Amino acid sequence: MTIAWVLGGGGLLGAALSRTLRNDGTALFVPAERFCWDRGPELASQITAAVQAFASQIGTGDRWEIYWAAGVGTMSSSEDTLEPETRALSLMLRLLQSEPRLMGAFGAIALASSAGAIYAGSSDEVVTENTPPTPTTAYAREKLRQEDLIRSFTATNSRITALVARISTLYGPGQTAGRRQGLLAHIARSILCRQPIQIYVPYETIRDYIAADDAAAAMLATLRATCAKPRLLTKIIASEHPTTIAEIISIFMRIARRAPRIVTSASRLSNLYSRRIQFRSIVLPECEKTPTRSLIVGIAQLLAAERAAFVQGQAKRST
Repeated sequence: MTIAWVLGGGGLLGAALSRTLRNDGTALFVPAERFCWDRGPELASQITAAVQAFASQIGTGDRWEIYWAAGVGTMSSSEDTLEPETRALSLMLRLLQSEPRLMGAFGAIALASSAGAIYAGSSDEVVTENTPPTPTTAYAREKLRQEDLIRSFTATNSRITALVARISTLYGPGQTAGRRQGLLAHIARSILCRQPIQIYVPYETIRDYIAADDAAAAMLATLRATCAKPRLLTKIIASEHPTTIAEIISIFMRIARRAPRIVTSASRLSNLYSRRIQFRSIVLPECEKTPTRSLIVGIAQLLAAERAAFVQGQAKRST
């Protein structure tokens, strides 16, 4: 039996990973209490207790999987904001290594990293896994440190498989409001609330958008495809269909049948993002590519989910 633990299960990707694993029939481990990510000493105690509880569920012949999708950082976050997340990952890996029940079984770890951040300064026309990382922010540098932690852990544990998933721009229902990310969710909510949509980059800016559920399915498929023998893979997970901001706005107009009000302005964040970035994965070609939904379908699903949440929110306020 495979038992999986998703850290960051309340987030966009973490929730998608949990759905994907449940649909696959994988047993999910859920810690006894919700982690307090903003309180260091308490978080350390919670992670320690959770690792012990997770290890206690691994029986003879079982296989375990851990998906690290935790984190509150964005491209504009400072090193001070990001460092606790890396410290928490480092602690968890040390605790895993101290658990004989886990180290005696076959296990796997998948880290959700950021392709957009790590390759932000690249001049390559098409970015692949052979493209050298070109971080331009503290966020990207912290992601690379986390990747190094996974590599070191895997190198010293021969029964462990690991995936470093460098994911392109995620979107989907349930993305946290109020953070400086999630352009598609921001556009959907602005249309529903009849508010102006603020765009901080030129319309010709190219991005690769992948639905969270598609990224989760790709992570699961890739991690399990590596299990023929323990090893570490670094793989770009993207739709591989680059889209301009202008095309995105056009799709929303067609689906919502409403012309959104666009406000363009410069921001200090504008220069943090590459204007044109296209991804293509060349790692694990023998693994069949996980199908991804078209952006038109994904935006329609996103808009429908945001509309349902909007109506529900209005109903609650009126009671």
